[in-house]
Amino acid sequence: MVAGFAAPQTPLDGLDAALRDRGFAVLAPDAVAALAGVPRAAFDALLPSWDDLCSDEYLKDGGRYRRRRHACFVVEGDALRQVPHRMHWQPVEYNALHGGMERWFEPIEAATIAQPAWTALIRALARVCSARMPAPRWHVEAHQFRIDTSDGLGRPTPEGAHRDGVDFVAVLLVSRHAIKGGETRVFEANGPDGQRFTLAEPWSLLLLDDARVIHESTPIQPLAAEGGHRDTLVLTFRAQGFQGDA
Repeated sequence: MVAGFAAPQTPLDGLDAALRDRGFAVLAPDAVAALAGVPRAAFDALLPSWDDLCSDEYLKDGGRYRRRRHACFVVEGDALRQVPHRMHWQPVEYNALHGGMERWFEPIEAATIAQPAWTALIRALARVCSARMPAPRWHVEAHQFRIDTSDGLGRPTPEGAHRDGVDFVAVLLVSRHAIKGGETRVFEANGPDGQRFTLAEPWSLLLLDDARVIHESTPIQPLAAEGGHRDTLVLTFRAQGFQGDA
C-alpha cells in the first residue's frame, strides 16, 4: 500500500502566487467556500447528483469503473451561461487513449446546475483564471466523475499522466468511500520535478496551469467487500473556444 502524503495546501491569498510560481495550487474546503463566496455547506446540496451518473461507454480498456455526466458553459465577465449540450473532444496529443473521439456523455442534470454553489464556484474560478491570463471569455467544460471498484480496480486517469489541452484545470474531490489509492501526482511539463499527495477532504481543490504541469491520479482499490468509489468534479477553462470546434 502506498503511503499517503498530505496535500500542500495554499492559503487563499497565496493562490495567484502559487499558480505563478509552481503552476498549481491546492485549496482546503473552507478556502474553496470563501473563494466562491458561499457557505461550505452549500456544496453539500450537489452531493446527491453523484449517485445518478451514467456509465462511460467509451473506455477503450473495456472497463466498467467510470460513471460521468458532462456540461459546457461560457463565462464572460461575471456572466455565466450554459451552451447547448455538445461532445467532449480532445486531440490524441493530449489524450493518447481516448483522443480524436467524439464522446457524447449524458448531460449534467438541470437541478444540479441550478444550485447556487455551482454557479458561484465556476464564476470564482473564472476570475482566478483571468487574473493569471486575462481573456474576454472562458469556455468551461464540467465533468462529474465517479470511479468505482466494480472491476476490482478503478482508474481515475486511464490515459496516464497528461495535460488536458486547455488553459486551466480544477479538480475538486467530492468524496472518497471505502477505498485506498487515488493519489494525485503533479509534474513539471518540461522538467524533472513533481509532487505527490492525496486529496482527502471533501471539496478540497487542485487548480492546475495546464501548460506548465501534467497530472494523474493513481488507481483505487476497495477496502470493503462491497467495494468503494471516488467522486470528483473536474472543471476545465479554455480561452480559445471549446476543443473540437473548427
